[in-house]
Amino acid sequence: MASRGFLADTYTTRNRRQNYDENPRKTEPTRFTSAMVKAVPAPRPEKPPAPVGDWSTAGVEEIADLFRDLLPARTRSGTMKLRAGARVLFGHLETLPGSTWQERWEASGFNAEKAPAVNILGRPGVGYDGSNATAALRTAFAARIIQPSLSGFRANKFTEYPETFRKIQNDPRLDEYYTGVDAQLRISEDHRNRAKLDIACALTTQGIALEDLTPSALLHYSLECKRLGVTPGANNDTTRFSALAAWEILHKIGHFPAGTAPTLRTFIYDGQRTVEELVDRYQLKNVGIRQLLVDYLTRRRADTDYNTLEGLARNIAGLFWDVIEELNPGQKDLALSPELYDQWRAEIQYWRKDGRTDFTRRRKDPATVLLAVRALYMDLHSWAVAEPDRWAHWVVPCPILPRDLKGFGKRRREINRRMADRTRIRQPLLPVLVRHVDDRHEHLAGLLEAARPVPLGQPFTHNGHRYSRTNSREDQRHAKLLTEPAVRIVDHTSGETINLTLAEDSAFWEWAAVEVLRHSGIRVEELVELTHLSIRQYERPNGEVIALLVVAPSKSERERVIPMSAELFHAVAQIIRRLTRGGRPIQLLSRYDSHEKTWSEPMPFLFQRRLGTVLNVMAPATVLNMVGRSCEEIAQTNPAFHGTKFTPHDFRRLFATEIVNGGLPIHIGAALLGHLNLQTTQGYVAVFAEDVVKSFQQFLNNRRTLRPEEEYAQITPEEWTEFEEHFDRRKVELGNCARPYGSPCQHEHACIRCPMLQVNPKMLARLDELEKDLVMRRHRAEAEQWLGEIEGIDLTLTFLRSKRSDVERQSRRGPVHLGLPRLQPQEPQ
Repeated sequence: MASRGFLADTYTTRNRRQNYDENPRKTEPTRFTSAMVKAVPAPRPEKPPAPVGDWSTAGVEEIADLFRDLLPARTRSGTMKLRAGARVLFGHLETLPGSTWQERWEASGFNAEKAPAVNILGRPGVGYDGSNATAALRTAFAARIIQPSLSGFRANKFTEYPETFRKIQNDPRLDEYYTGVDAQLRISEDHRNRAKLDIACALTTQGIALEDLTPSALLHYSLECKRLGVTPGANNDTTRFSALAAWEILHKIGHFPAGTAPTLRTFIYDGQRTVEELVDRYQLKNVGIRQLLVDYLTRRRADTDYNTLEGLARNIAGLFWDVIEELNPGQKDLALSPELYDQWRAEIQYWRKDGRTDFTRRRKDPATVLLAVRALYMDLHSWAVAEPDRWAHWVVPCPILPRDLKGFGKRRREINRRMADRTRIRQPLLPVLVRHVDDRHEHLAGLLEAARPVPLGQPFTHNGHRYSRTNSREDQRHAKLLTEPAVRIVDHTSGETINLTLAEDSAFWEWAAVEVLRHSGIRVEELVELTHLSIRQYERPNGEVIALLVVAPSKSERERVIPMSAELFHAVAQIIRRLTRGGRPIQLLSRYDSHEKTWSEPMPFLFQRRLGTVLNVMAPATVLNMVGRSCEEIAQTNPAFHGTKFTPHDFRRLFATEIVNGGLPIHIGAALLGHLNLQTTQGYVAVFAEDVVKSFQQFLNNRRTLRPEEEYAQITPEEWTEFEEHFDRRKVELGNCARPYGSPCQHEHACIRCPMLQVNPKMLARLDELEKDLVMRRHRAEAEQWLGEIEGIDLTLTFLRSKRSDVERQSRRGPVHLGLPRLQPQEPQ
């Protein structure tokens, strides 16, 4: 941690932009200037905390004596090491310019962003000198003799700093916070220690007491930790935020003012930008055009969602006018010359990055940009009729001619073809993926159940494999303090250490996501928006209860209801069972919508899981990454998965293909999928042309009959026996089956309904018996209200009576004497 350098702005997985920024907006002190709570360090209080008094100008030996008396519970050897460390540390600072220890500390170089640790002050080859200096620095920080910067504090690796800080401060508010942290038994001891360290570090680096710690100050601490890459417990992960658990605990104990959000993440994300901000991030030079685009987007905002509005601003402000100004800085209006238009159209064939065209990446569908710009011109034409004073002076002929969009329909059909081909490739692979996800979860769940009662350090066997529980100091400490400590094991075969609790949790949520997606066809955004309130039931007039899944409005702003199959209901029930273990209710959480850039009201979301110190709603990108990792694992043993991955939307397309090709009317399929247009549903469906396949097979069979005779081998006795037995197997109770040689029964031996059945006239009495039995069964079904059974019996009766009529008609026909052919007499010439 001694060489932490400055790290540029990074993004968490949830907050990483899915679109692209051609021209990044002007850099602000933080990226969160639009939040209600600003990230601002706490102002220096009028009376800074000084738990041991003012020692800013004390001598080195005086400070060494202070450290001896400050922590009397320490052992004699520990006290001596602390005094020795004070002489090393403050002896070095004494040689630097400044009248106070704070001034000398800032001049030492240990307070900069790339500061080294103070353990370098030790004598070469004497290791304890460095550790003694670090211990002395820890006490100096806790006693408020020196106020470090965040980078200066985190450059040193302290042990037990939160407890040392608490003892020296003697602050009742801080004691209350520590008690609140220890009461959070749902999070591990490590995460509780990090919550204590976050507050101790924030108070130390900002020079305040806990009563002066505001939400703005704690937010500033969290963002600075992320910027510097020094988040406690994050190791090399620079995308994680500090003080997430600390914020929630401070909110629970009533430290923050009323109305403060219960989670720090509420203030991490930007939220929706105004129309002016969407346009100004491209820094357009033409003031008139800039105002026109602002007015245009403001008008369009009333009939579109924020995600579409953001994309529209990107197209017309970033990819249109920003490029026009780059090509022709003197352009004053929307009237483009043919030469300028051709240059612009050539530029947008490629992606733009950092305000420049990247000619190494070609844009797949530039027609999308052309359509957005053409809509701008056409809208100005139509709006100028109703409001000429506002829009008429901008009206000019649209430079985008119909021929420029020629082939748009062909390109859309090509996209649909690629999507259909993608679905056809993945349909036979879906059972493999489902089996892999299901088997992994079942294996890990069984392994966790077998390992949980095993004592620490003891071996055990599961499904023929040998494992053993780990027995580290951390495991022993967790076993004493936690009611449900994490179960960690060692696989004797591979030697790998596995955190079974985390592995089983991840496998369960992946299984749940795959099951719900493939059995409901919902979008991944709708998946993570499912709540406990989404589960409803409907009682039919006959008393039958049907489980329903209510999908909240998403892309089409249209709520819909999906009847749950047994498999879907099982997956949802397992999720609820997991979230309500121990009789606890499902937690109310707020979810951040990455498309609309808004936070939801607290709701009992189903796809919520605890990661580290906080309980969060699963992000759509998490589902994508889970499924992608599974595809990579399968590809190691299954060549069909090489280069092939499933996305959450693939399950939606497979669901649409299955229900429509299975005979469900397409308008009902559109209602289940939430489509407003049947053509959208048709684009989702990958039709498998069975008629084409059958015709081709028939062609192959006919071609085989034209092959030369010498290509056919001699018939073996076994083949001839099989041929003879075929006709024996065609004999059934009611007559004879007419299926051709070599073909199996296509109707699952439902002979009454099968058109291949040839009824023997002698079996008419048997048909009467079957009819009588079916009628009795129908009466029973009517009494029990078995509507599906009634429908099936009626269908069987229809086939039975039709076959009996045919046999009776054939029986009534007598033989027809054809006679012998003879020549007719010729007429005389």
